[in-house]
Amino acid sequence: MRRASIIFMVCCFLWGGVISTFAQEAEKQKAVDISASELQKIGNIIYNPEGRRDPFRDLLAGSEVPEAAVTEGVAGMLISNIVLIGIAKIKGKHQAIINGPQGFPNTINVGTKFADGFVLSIDASKVVFRQTKERGVPLYKPKDITKEINPEER
Repeated sequence: MRRASIIFMVCCFLWGGVISTFAQEAEKQKAVDISASELQKIGNIIYNPEGRRDPFRDLLAGSEVPEAAVTEGVAGMLISNIVLIGIAKIKGKHQAIINGPQGFPNTINVGTKFADGFVLSIDASKVVFRQTKERGVPLYKPKDITKEINPEER
């Protein structure tokens, strides 16, 4: 008899906990329904970050690249993507013939600007580029990059 009364009391406590949990969940659901209906009446919602970063603010706003800033042709190429095809001497000056990333040939002279540098010098077998930027960031000390024509190709 004593065991039965203990088991009965334990079951009552457990059942009471389950019922109170269901009651709390029902109250939360009712509160959510009320707040959702109130939000529909309000319309515009204002978020107050209280000193924290606003997660709803567009991080890229105002940083759009204008169409004029996008360069095409030789001025938009990177020095690392250039392949030297040949060098020609026209009217006493050397001109280099290069291939870009798309494979189209272009001619360049001394001083021709690229996205990350310019042509420093051209002689009979090599072209020296001066790289002034790397990944869009100006370099503290510019690098000279030499591209040569292979001797067996001359």
